[in-house]
Amino acid sequence: MLSLVLPKGSLERATLELFDAADLTVRRSSERDYHAMVDDPRIERVRFLRPQEIPSYVEQGLFDFGITGRDWISETGAEVASLGELQYSKATSAPVRVVLAVPASVSWQTASDLPEGVRISTEFPALTKRYLESHGVKAIVIPSYGATEAKVPDIVDAIVDLTETGSSLARNGLRILDTLLTSYTELIANHAAFEDPAKREAMEDVALLLRGAISARGSVLVKLNVSAADLEAVTGILPAMSSPTITSLASSGMHAVEAVVPKRGVNTLIPALKAAGGHDILEIPISKIVE
Repeated sequence: MLSLVLPKGSLERATLELFDAADLTVRRSSERDYHAMVDDPRIERVRFLRPQEIPSYVEQGLFDFGITGRDWISETGAEVASLGELQYSKATSAPVRVVLAVPASVSWQTASDLPEGVRISTEFPALTKRYLESHGVKAIVIPSYGATEAKVPDIVDAIVDLTETGSSLARNGLRILDTLLTSYTELIANHAAFEDPAKREAMEDVALLLRGAISARGSVLVKLNVSAADLEAVTGILPAMSSPTITSLASSGMHAVEAVVPKRGVNTLIPALKAAGGHDILEIPISKIVE
């Protein structure tokens, strides 16, 4: 029913891991294969392309929906429907930023301080030109095709580039002057496909599974048994998405307690639960949380 396009390159591995966690495992003959399939009746065809190409191809109707970044949607100006942000990226769950970066040694503090004729290298020329025009800066924008940060200061004076943590820029002697755009990965759709009720429902089902897999990251299900006398002490130290689920057991005065808790810190939580009177404690992985 649906044709899907996924990002090739830095987001590829994280995207494959997300689809696998959502029980939408992407299968292909090799990592170099641009054609793939998903064992799901809603998805008929899968292709891998560079994320900067995806918005335009989805807009043109070559694919029903796909994954790319808000940065490339803004750069291309593609008219697409959004099925929502997918808060994952190549290294963390934080968004990436399109930033203006300059050598750490220069005195410029804002974009308005950039001198006329400043040379700026970027993979986002359209986005950069719009930003500079809004700040009244007359610059020479030079399209970049990779290794952008390595071009300062010998080739250009500044760059507009993607960063997730800022550490690579700092290692290359650059500091961030301003953020042009904060960009999450996004699930986008062709407008005509989005207006088709059957296709829209199928795409929203896929989006639900992906968001559920993202929500489950970093969480586990903790289950335990506890006596009525110790129930308050146990529930008092048990973090949960909402209130814990408590069930009376057949054994008189005993209760089963379960709660979704952050994976981080469970190494101290379990001994604390044991000390508070909990026993038969289970830690269970979670693949999806659908709220």
